[in-house]
Amino acid sequence: MAAEISLASGALAEMRMQARGLFLLLVFILLAVFSEAGKNKKDKVKKNGSDCEEWRWGPCIPNSKDCGVGFREGTCQEETKKLKCKIPCNWKKEFGADCKYKFENWGGCDPATGLKARSGTLKKALYNAECQETIQVTKPCSPKTKSKSKARKGKGKD
Repeated sequence: MAAEISLASGALAEMRMQARGLFLLLVFILLAVFSEAGKNKKDKVKKNGSDCEEWRWGPCIPNSKDCGVGFREGTCQEETKKLKCKIPCNWKKEFGADCKYKFENWGGCDPATGLKARSGTLKKALYNAECQETIQVTKPCSPKTKSKSKARKGKGKD
């Protein structure tokens, strides 16, 4: 009986080792498959991409009107590419959609012109856009003057 038990426990231990070996083999196979899939993805990007490093991009030209989805054309040596782009409909035409600025607070209202102004400094130029370092923008003063204290309705009246 003791011989049968030791034989069974030996067989059980051998089966556990085989299961561990099979599990490790499966893990290595999965790692190899996923690493090859990653390599193929990188290769595909290289095939569709370009070796050229100095692309010159034109402005985003919307498909209709002056904002919305459109295309931007880029050239590098003899290669040409088109990228999908979008111009927000609230963009400022004076400085373009590819120039990003950090603006100061709005100044006071100039009573002579009826405008208030603020300036902005260039934060980022997208797609090699030619942008001004600082810009000045204006907008009409609001016609209503906001009062700082408002009387409460229905309170304090006898």
